[in-house]
Amino acid sequence: MKRRAALASWFGLAAALLAGCGVRDPAAQIEAGRAVYNYRCYFCHGYSGDAKTLAATYLEPKPRDFTQGPPLQAAAILATLQQGREGTAMKSFTGVISADEMAAVAAFVEHEFVRRKAPNTAYHTAENGWPDRQRYAIANPFATGTIALDAPLEQLDAQQRRGRTLFLEACISCHDRARVADEGPAWSSRPLSYPRMGFQPGDYGPPKPDAVSGASVYAQHDIVPVIEGLTPLEKRGEALFQANCAFCHGADGTGKNWIGQFMEPKARDLTLYTRQSMPATRLRETIREGLDGTSMPAWKDVLQPAEVDAVAAYVARAFFRRDGR
Repeated sequence: MKRRAALASWFGLAAALLAGCGVRDPAAQIEAGRAVYNYRCYFCHGYSGDAKTLAATYLEPKPRDFTQGPPLQAAAILATLQQGREGTAMKSFTGVISADEMAAVAAFVEHEFVRRKAPNTAYHTAENGWPDRQRYAIANPFATGTIALDAPLEQLDAQQRRGRTLFLEACISCHDRARVADEGPAWSSRPLSYPRMGFQPGDYGPPKPDAVSGASVYAQHDIVPVIEGLTPLEKRGEALFQANCAFCHGADGTGKNWIGQFMEPKARDLTLYTRQSMPATRLRETIREGLDGTSMPAWKDVLQPAEVDAVAAYVARAFFRRDGR
């Protein structure tokens, strides 16, 4: 009875919130919000609203875990969607999605994650392109963290080894790095922007084929270009760019890798600039301070001034156009 009363109370509040958006059916609006969230928001906040994502491991501060902390109300969530949150990667969605869609997402997040702590709609379904999800079952222990991803191979049996390989090849870009026993030093991870069957930036030639990465149009943009005659400063910048910036801008600087194309607005295509259209002082300032209204963060607390100079020198040498236009 208490649960029914709580649900009735929540639907009453939701109805009041949504009435201002012309919505009369809270249940339908929640489902509309689910659809928008599952397309726009899951990448950082997680499919179950707990922010356990690969993107979250690269962000500071971390995205909001809606299942923890003081309960958020739909009105507060809606305000964040409208205005963004300064000092974080959470930008305003005003102009990206409609007012009705923002209200729907706010209602969905409060209902599904804040109040119910629910796992959201099952993703691995036939409707979502997973007609035989059981064939991936051997990877489940690594997706759920039952087995640490960096567990010594000699401690794994044959099936667990196959499951670990499958997880690394097909699951990791959505399921994060899973649980590890040793986090390792900061910034040591290689960029991972889509399932690639072991392909890493710097590999030349096509990645090994599978149902996703083998047909991907993004693979070519994660190949590091060969630039002859780099100065020591530019070589240092190359290492820093490929270790950190390529995650969004692609190894070739075009922003046409999977992560870069997912963003709203998309990651900048650095090959469209010249030294005239992007002077060195402006480029260094953008790296240091970030870029408002985008997911470009400020790197001044991560990179030393000399490292910012090195990245800027490499970007201008490797990616900027030479035609002066």
